[in-house]
Amino acid sequence: MEAVLAHLRGAIERGEYAVGDKLPSEAELCRTLEISRPVLREALRALQTMGLTVSKTGKGTFVVASAVEDPTFGDYAASDLLEVRRHIEVPVAGYAALRRTPENLDHLAHLLDRMERETDTTAWVAMDTLFHLGVAEAAQNPVFRRVIEEIRDALARQSAFLNQLGGRREQSNREHRAIVEALTDGSETDAVDAMSHHLDRVETTLTRIVRPARTDQHKEGDTEA
Repeated sequence: MEAVLAHLRGAIERGEYAVGDKLPSEAELCRTLEISRPVLREALRALQTMGLTVSKTGKGTFVVASAVEDPTFGDYAASDLLEVRRHIEVPVAGYAALRRTPENLDHLAHLLDRMERETDTTAWVAMDTLFHLGVAEAAQNPVFRRVIEEIRDALARQSAFLNQLGGRREQSNREHRAIVEALTDGSETDAVDAMSHHLDRVETTLTRIVRPARTDQHKEGDTEA
């Protein structure tokens, strides 16, 4: 899927498919690229999340941008989502470290154990959103949980995107483990640091996907005499 996405994205960014153009039909792309329809559809969904295309029922997929600016997850742009998460989830982790109950810790530990064993991305993503809801619940403030509930769909879409294109699952499990350990220790500072690190890594992976390094461009001064 990653190779198909890179191929289609490259074609759009090079102008082979201009803004306003309709991409070839699914059947034609599958035949040309020699891939299955499920793989193609995953790649097309990723293109749409990146903001490069729009799919119109019964009409096909159309190019709407020539470069990736800010992916959209559900109703929210990635940059807006991350900004809110930093302002909400980082302090929430600190409150959770001070206020969590044994039941909160048991719930989070159980979720984390399941996530570390899970191999299905869809199931893992569902548990990922439950994990962040669980941290909010541990802060013992229903407003925090309501805020996370509001962005739950966007969190799930972002999580699926990062796992699909950024291979984030194992790294995310380690970051979640650090958060749970900080909550267990009752350390507000460690919990805040662990959640901050987690969101930093989310941002880094998003940036790498949206603006990949161009290996075909030499740095100034790298040319040989």
